[in-house]
Amino acid sequence: MTEPIVKRAKGDGVEIQLAFWDGAGKTVLCIHGLTANCRCWDTVAAGIAPGHRVFAMDLRGRGLSEKPPSGYSIDHHCRDIQALLTDLGLDRIVLMGHSLGAFISLAYAAKHHDLVDRVILVDGGGKLSDEQMAKVLAGIKPAIDRLGQVFPSFEAYLDLMKVAPFLQPWSAAHETYFQYETEAVEGGIASRVHPGHIQEELVNLSTVDSSQFYPDIRCPVLILRATEGMLAQDDLLLPEDVAQRMCREISNARCADITGTNHYSIVFEPNDVRDGAIREFLVN
Repeated sequence: MTEPIVKRAKGDGVEIQLAFWDGAGKTVLCIHGLTANCRCWDTVAAGIAPGHRVFAMDLRGRGLSEKPPSGYSIDHHCRDIQALLTDLGLDRIVLMGHSLGAFISLAYAAKHHDLVDRVILVDGGGKLSDEQMAKVLAGIKPAIDRLGQVFPSFEAYLDLMKVAPFLQPWSAAHETYFQYETEAVEGGIASRVHPGHIQEELVNLSTVDSSQFYPDIRCPVLILRATEGMLAQDDLLLPEDVAQRMCREISNARCADITGTNHYSIVFEPNDVRDGAIREFLVN
């Protein structure tokens, strides 16, 4: 797997770190999920670069981007995207967002029609019922619970991650990702992500109805849906009926089930069906 080039760009008052894989074709900006970082896109990037040019950003508060004490919401992330596109000199992009990144992609594309060529939503962006959202929050709880914990070594950190059922099968991409997200602290190793920032993000996200963006999306949209749950069979980010509603209410949207994947494996694992759907969407 080709190592990305590291880039820095100016966000909205913060410095943003990006991973970059050079290529021809379209320029794709990848936006990760709630507690993730830019290296979750390594496997996806390997499937579409060098046919296309791929940027993956660390959202503010994640990875090696700056971490202000507050300012964690979809609006803040959209302003960061606008600023970094200006700083990088990018005038028309494809947005590809996973989980929280899908919601951010929808919000940005709904407002900036002239800057977004098309959108790829990877297992996210749907309007969920309160009941389904509770199931999702239970499913991602182990990912949130690791934040703020201090582990005696990176190996101890990995040992916990390796037994998580939703991260199976374990791969080198997982190890690279977790190496990138950790830092040395007093007493050992911890995630770079501050739990308070994630709680602020969740509170702000709970006030957003993603379906408000659907009518304002004017570009082609590809929705990639994981068919398996995380800790249970029904803790899906995109239940079938939710994805169908998105296809009805977003003009020029299509949906593809990535069978056998869950919310995490849909980005971490090599997948020819996923990569083929993305490549076809980018040229047609």
